[in-house]
Order: sequence, then structure tokens, then C-alpha cells
Amino acid sequence: MKILVKVAILRCGHDGKVENVPSQEWVRVKGSPILVDSDPQGRDISMCPHIGINIKPCNKTLPVTKGYSTFITIGGKAVCLDTVEGFTDGTPPGAVKYNVRRPGQTLVGAAS
Repeated sequence: MKILVKVAILRCGHDGKVENVPSQEWVRVKGSPILVDSDPQGRDISMCPHIGINIKPCNKTLPVTKGYSTFITIGGKAVCLDTVEGFTDGTPPGAVKYNVRRPGQTLVGAAS
């Protein structure tokens, strides 16, 4: 598993783009800050094509359901791994997930 950095690509189930905003800046891989616990949640999702009558596109990420390291931390917060996954606020509720398409780097990994 690879560690996620700011330039990682996360997408909703409809291929909308998740905006990454790191909460820490001091630990980086190839100049890009590593994402840590709670960085992927509450983030804007742009360009979700799931639009229609009584259909709400994915606009925000909800809390991460899996994908944090159980071993590696930065400032007391677990780092995000390329297995990060959670739900979006799109319709139907509790059905649309976001996940990692590309971790943003290929140098640093973790077992869990």
C-alpha cells in the first residue's frame, strides 16, 4: 500500500474529483504533503456528472470508513493509505463511495 499525498487522485463513484487539502505541511514525499487522519473527509467534490430530477450529485466527502495506517502517524494522526474509502453526500444516501485512483507517489509504502 502506498501513502497518499496532496497530489493523489480521489474520485467519487461517478468520477467526480475530490479536492485534497492536507492538514500538515512538514512531512512530504517528492515535495507533496502527506495526507493524514480526517484530511479526506468534508472535502469538495467537483464535476460529479450524477445530475437529474431528484438526484443530488456528490458535493462533499463524508468520514473515511477505511484506509488509515494502524502503525504510521504524523503529529499523532494516522497517515492515509491508497485504500482510503468513504461515502459521499450524493444520492442515494449511503450508496455512493469515494476512493483512491492514484496515490500521488510511488516511493513510500506501508504494510498497514
